[in-house]
Amino acid sequence: MENLKVGLQLYSVRDKMEQDMEATLKAVKEMGYDYVEFAGYFGKSAEEVKALLDKTGLKCISVHQTYDVFLDAPEENVEYLKTIGAKYCAIPWMGPENHKGNPGFDKAVEDIRNIGKLLKENGITMLYHNHDFEFGKYENKYLFDWLYDTVGLNFLKPEIDTCWVKYAGEDPCRYLEKYAEDIDIVHLKDFVCKKFADGPVYALIDNSGKENDPKKSREDNGFKFRSIGSGLQNFEEILASVRKTNAEYVIVEQDQWYDDDSLELARKSREYLKSLGV
Repeated sequence: MENLKVGLQLYSVRDKMEQDMEATLKAVKEMGYDYVEFAGYFGKSAEEVKALLDKTGLKCISVHQTYDVFLDAPEENVEYLKTIGAKYCAIPWMGPENHKGNPGFDKAVEDIRNIGKLLKENGITMLYHNHDFEFGKYENKYLFDWLYDTVGLNFLKPEIDTCWVKYAGEDPCRYLEKYAEDIDIVHLKDFVCKKFADGPVYALIDNSGKENDPKKSREDNGFKFRSIGSGLQNFEEILASVRKTNAEYVIVEQDQWYDDDSLELARKSREYLKSLGV
């Protein structure tokens, strides 16, 4: 789609959201973001979140939400999304143990398909937000492709994270165009590193909730997140490919901000996209 709408994944400013959600949302709107994607609600009810969105002039286009909540309390969690106006609900993370070639895959596929159907019946599209490990192979085929081929694109669509595709050693443009008809939202994220496909550079979380933080790997590889336009990504090429898809929205995300201010980095990302006419 030519006229892309720009949002911010609020995980990028989660420190500010925790301190003062209203002030943070106001600042995000003033930067030029019209849409947001939530990753947690910091104890606020759906009605409170919707009131803040209305007050600041933002729209919630999507949320990141683990799918288990829909197994535990489906009606309550669907109603929350409908109240805040979310059109999309993305699985932010599903551990390797639930992907093809591992014991949890069949159950995960069944659960995702059932939840995808439930959300679809309520006007919400279910997405999956990839990391890099989904570009590992099982029987000479990426786990990424196994997931959509098995669940079915009627129930689950890709929310392609361009950073993790690139870090995995794949071309984000190729994958955007491969799934062009089934992409509604794209994550724009920048980074630097010394070597691609060099193992995990973030905390891996298993089914028990235990983290395995590969700090040594991250430091050895020089991996760091950057604001859009200040890392290794070629966003002119990426945006050209996004425009060949059905995507209506691009979402800026920066997982960590180190010694910088998270809101200032979000502003820099928005200014860079403006310089590209987005």
